[in-house]
Amino acid sequence: MRRDPESCRGLDSLGFIVREGSHARVGPVFRPVVTAARDRLLAAFGARLDSAYLYGSIPRGTARVGRSDLDLVAVLREEPTDADRATARALGGALDEEFPEIDGVGTLLFSRARVLSELERYDIGWFVACQCTPLLGEDLAEFLPRYRPDSLLARETNGDLARLLPRWRDRIAAAEGTEGTEGTEGTEGTEEALRPLVRFMSRHLVRTGFTLVMPRWNGWTSDLREMAEAFAGYYPDRGEQLRRAAESGYEPVGDRAVLRSYVDDLGPWLADEYARVHGVKTPRPPGWD
Repeated sequence: MRRDPESCRGLDSLGFIVREGSHARVGPVFRPVVTAARDRLLAAFGARLDSAYLYGSIPRGTARVGRSDLDLVAVLREEPTDADRATARALGGALDEEFPEIDGVGTLLFSRARVLSELERYDIGWFVACQCTPLLGEDLAEFLPRYRPDSLLARETNGDLARLLPRWRDRIAAAEGTEGTEGTEGTEGTEEALRPLVRFMSRHLVRTGFTLVMPRWNGWTSDLREMAEAFAGYYPDRGEQLRRAAESGYEPVGDRAVLRSYVDDLGPWLADEYARVHGVKTPRPPGWD
């Protein structure tokens, strides 16, 4: 599959990745929760908050009422602590409880120094500059370069899958041991525990498959189905697996077999092929995971 660079989705006329999302694309139904999130982030972190951002389907204008989550980034003036992470979880839980329009809240915490560091320039820096919509404070994209869909970006964003797979296996084992909650069967409780893992791992694998071929496809998209189709154009033998993973990223089912196929088959193959094509992501210091 080959594409004319001038017709590629997600790039400007010079071939740089265009920033996704905007406040104009936030649907009216989601605006109250975005406003509440902005106010509560500021109240929770105060002067320690350097900047905050939206990302994901809500600022892209593709969110589904009652099905999509609210994705936030909070950048602090110093390294986040365990107490900061607990504060972010509590803030997200309260928003999720209050607003039925969303299905969960995820908040990523970073320090300003880390976002702007040389080591994170093509990972977290790229993420903030290209996938995040400013919500509060100074926009750190102003201090970051512009990005092309090249092999360096591919390596630094998703070149660590081999390191992640053992952790994924541990998370699956822990979820499989989940007891049923009161009033439910154990199997149903386990399936409920597995569903978020299916969603998370499906999305991660689809994005990794896409960035594997991104430099050849020469474009950017956050649409999981389009990502899977781009991948399938170069790896037809694995294409159907990634298409199914894309569907599970949107409509996850708590299926052990799906997760096992990810960590025993698709994941290891993808990690090996990624290392062969782009190399391995630069190691991060302890505590940066």
